[in-house]
Amino acid sequence: MAYPGSFDHQSNVNPTQLTRQGALNGGADPRALYLKLFSGEMFKGFQRNTIARDLVQKRTLTSGKSMQFIYTGRTTAEYHVPGQSILGNDQKAPPVAEKTITIDDLLISSAFVYELDETLAHYDLRGEISAKIGYALAEKYDRLIFRAIAKGARQASPVSMTNFVEPGGTQIQVGAGSDADDAYNSTHLISAFYDAAAALDEKGVSTEGRVAVLNPRQYYELIQAIGSNGLVNRDVQGTALQSGQGIIEIAGIQIFKSMNIPFFNRYGTKYAPNSGASASSDLAVPNPGNTGDFVEVSTEDARASVAGINNNYGNSNDFGQSCGLIFQREAAGVVEAIGPQVQVTSGDVSVVYQGDVILGRLAMGADFLNPAACVELFAGTTTKPAAFGTTYPANA
Repeated sequence: MAYPGSFDHQSNVNPTQLTRQGALNGGADPRALYLKLFSGEMFKGFQRNTIARDLVQKRTLTSGKSMQFIYTGRTTAEYHVPGQSILGNDQKAPPVAEKTITIDDLLISSAFVYELDETLAHYDLRGEISAKIGYALAEKYDRLIFRAIAKGARQASPVSMTNFVEPGGTQIQVGAGSDADDAYNSTHLISAFYDAAAALDEKGVSTEGRVAVLNPRQYYELIQAIGSNGLVNRDVQGTALQSGQGIIEIAGIQIFKSMNIPFFNRYGTKYAPNSGASASSDLAVPNPGNTGDFVEVSTEDARASVAGINNNYGNSNDFGQSCGLIFQREAAGVVEAIGPQVQVTSGDVSVVYQGDVILGRLAMGADFLNPAACVELFAGTTTKPAAFGTTYPANA
């Protein structure tokens, strides 16, 4: 006999009495919270792998296709002549210029999850996929912003009225001559940092928010000599020191590491063709082997002529001698029309395909803002990398 509120092996459980862990506040949808969990995994994957987003100016675009930024140049001071009307200076100062950043097309990363695979898997399949989607979006996000900063370091200021020309970008050689290995020399790097700090001071750039982004090998080269190379926060040790998250600084410039900076026409690193350098201009960095397809990315065309791109982020060859960035947060701007989001199919679509398409997406555009706040480090040549403009011939 079954008593009220109990059941035996022959009784059926009332579905309304089931505790559904995916239901929001006991609601009718038993999967409501599962989608939220996936969203959280995607956002964590994005936030853990992007650093540029918090180091530059970020704006949200609510309508239109682009956002305008206004530059205001300097003006002059003069002595008043008694009895003379004050109607502004006769040089039309301060001069004003503009910069427009356009939204690129929708950037997406997606995967199809077959429901049977989820059932059979002994691990959280969606969580793994969501993290990888976040990584992919963050990687692209950072690469475009870092290229925009390098571009700005090669530009004159948009404020160019006669007698009121504002300072432009700065390019600093690490070391001397044509030895690209100078990019990994801690002494040369530190000297370049102090040169960059002085240049930013001389061009009137605020000391607040100055940062540098180097590749991992450069960063580790610096912290190995931490007792003698003038680094601030030299008492920091252990994992904090090695994290590469702005713990140490030189000349008031916080140092970050990233595999997404333009580095000798690749991203983050460049290996020598063999155990040593093949020429004085090549890096003597042996390939550790088994690096996969995503470590040493050799080419990426991100010019405005490429489908989906509406700003000009340059081609790989434009960064053939680049080896680090130093900048202040006014250096570049990123405009987001759609911040990082996740979408998942459901309903009839899921029934037809017996699975879900998981999609991460964002819509953004980036470009330099204040060239004076951009510093590009270069090595392996005595010639500064050439500037590139806003447009390219299709096959350039």
